[in-house]
Amino acid sequence: MSTLLIFGAGGHGKVVAETARAIGNWNEIMFADDAYPQVTAVDGYPVTADFSGARSIGGGHGDVIVAIGDNRKRSDLTTQLRQSGFNPVTLIHPAAVVAQSAHIETGTVIFAQAVVQAAARIGSAVIVNTAATVDHDCSIGDGVHLSPGVHLGGEVEIGDYSWLGVGAVVINRTAVGSGVTVGAGSCVIGNVSDGVTVVGVPARPMRPDQPGD
Repeated sequence: MSTLLIFGAGGHGKVVAETARAIGNWNEIMFADDAYPQVTAVDGYPVTADFSGARSIGGGHGDVIVAIGDNRKRSDLTTQLRQSGFNPVTLIHPAAVVAQSAHIETGTVIFAQAVVQAAARIGSAVIVNTAATVDHDCSIGDGVHLSPGVHLGGEVEIGDYSWLGVGAVVINRTAVGSGVTVGAGSCVIGNVSDGVTVVGVPARPMRPDQPGD
């Protein structure tokens, strides 16, 4: 029997489980979560172990996907599981559109209504959320989260662990650094340095006294 083990049974994990079910490659889908054993099921899917215990399931082998919202933790755990013998899978919802020439690394999830265009490159442990679009020749680093409704123009570069809030837009040929936060609804029209939070239309660095996204 083929089994998919999902690390993280929160809200994001639920959507990952439903995406996996829509793909239909696994007979059984189960969660690992540190709420176990207090929580033993989520939306009908069993929670079988905490994170530590789950690493020994199947002798450290089998299909796995990490569904943790924290970008760096998701990326790091995906790497650790791969190194210990698990097989991080890539999930592409049947209602997503992905160009044949796009390249997507393992551990990444592409949700329903998302579009990934020609020659785009997407790293490991990335979330391309509902109805997000990645246009031609984009380069997306590891552990990035493109929230629902994010739109990237052609030839955009996004560095590792960056997070783009709901409905954010990045115009074509723009580079966004690593560890960047782009506020919901913002429009990025110029390059953004590593570790910066930008908000607004056009997006500008957030002042220390300015409310967050």
